[in-house]
Amino acid sequence: MIQELERVALTVDLPIYHLEAGDMGTVVDITEDGEEYTIEFFTLDGETFAVVPVSATQIRRVGSREIAHARMMEG
Repeated sequence: MIQELERVALTVDLPIYHLEAGDMGTVVDITEDGEEYTIEFFTLDGETFAVVPVSATQIRRVGSREIAHARMMEG
């Protein structure tokens, strides 16, 4: 199970928040049943871009053999 403060990646696009599959964020809250997570997404300079509720199926753990990718944010 994914834990609080763990880094995760989106598995789906969330256009309403200007987020795309693969964007990484940090888990800041988990519901008791583990079905919903609140993820905080940051810009590379450390500013919060969005705090988003997602279902467990919309995120995945980030593996040690992955690299980050930078892109310009909309909005």
